[in-house]
Amino acid sequence: MSGFVEKPEPAQVPGLVHLHTGKVRELYRNDAGDLIMVASDRLSAFDWVLPTPIPDKGRVLTQLSLWWFDQLADLMPNHVVSTELPPGAPADWAGRTLVCKSLEMVPVECVARGYLTGSGLLEYNETRTVCGLALPEGLEDGSEIPAPIFTPATKAAVGEHDENVSYEEVARQVGAETAAHLRQSTLAVYGRARDIARERGIILADTKFEFGFDKEGTLVLGDEVLTPDSSRFWPADQWQPGRPQPSYDKQFVRNWLTSPASGWDRKSEQPPPALPDDVVAATRAKYIEAYELLTGIPWS
Repeated sequence: MSGFVEKPEPAQVPGLVHLHTGKVRELYRNDAGDLIMVASDRLSAFDWVLPTPIPDKGRVLTQLSLWWFDQLADLMPNHVVSTELPPGAPADWAGRTLVCKSLEMVPVECVARGYLTGSGLLEYNETRTVCGLALPEGLEDGSEIPAPIFTPATKAAVGEHDENVSYEEVARQVGAETAAHLRQSTLAVYGRARDIARERGIILADTKFEFGFDKEGTLVLGDEVLTPDSSRFWPADQWQPGRPQPSYDKQFVRNWLTSPASGWDRKSEQPPPALPDDVVAATRAKYIEAYELLTGIPWS
């Protein structure tokens, strides 16, 4: 059992139809047919959406995504139409709301990996492959992969795991032409972002993208992009293969939940407890640090 510890009630806004409550975002549609994405301060870990919010997290995710969309604009179109608040929207939607094109989303998590860790490391240790792609002997946790690889996954519902799949399976599901376009686009965007992050002293170890087709049939980058929720960012000056790397994300939360201090058994069916203030503050600080280092803009 997993999912929401406490499922939130979405705000009701005149002229907007609520479509979906995700792990982090609320999704609405306006009268023009555009999608309204509102990033909350919710945080998920171990397939649970936790009961304790991280202040400013939704704003960080939104503002960092907008910054990245600008960096990638010449490489890949994106779904953003406007950042204006819909009439009658709650004041706290400011800075965390995007008006977006309605896309026909491709049902694939498009993952690019430049370094070996996480589920990729687990598969490599068993088979020396990741999503069916053979990798050299001798790699360990945090090793740089000789060239970035496309390692897609199926999109899971809230409370369920994404499942890594082969490129061949993606081609079977969405067609060979679309699969090839997804792989090329994913690796191109990853390459651009990796180089930008590297200039700022950050390693982009891996990241996931979501793509969809607009009404003209153009493949468009959607959802959030290159945030600490969708990516692994590591400080380059502390990179040391052979161990877990320090990261700009919710690792403080994962560490606390799996420590004796939380009193939570991950293997039980009980939901995780509320987070203590120091873990919330440390996690918020990491999200803001990632934003400031990547963009060069002080958080306010």
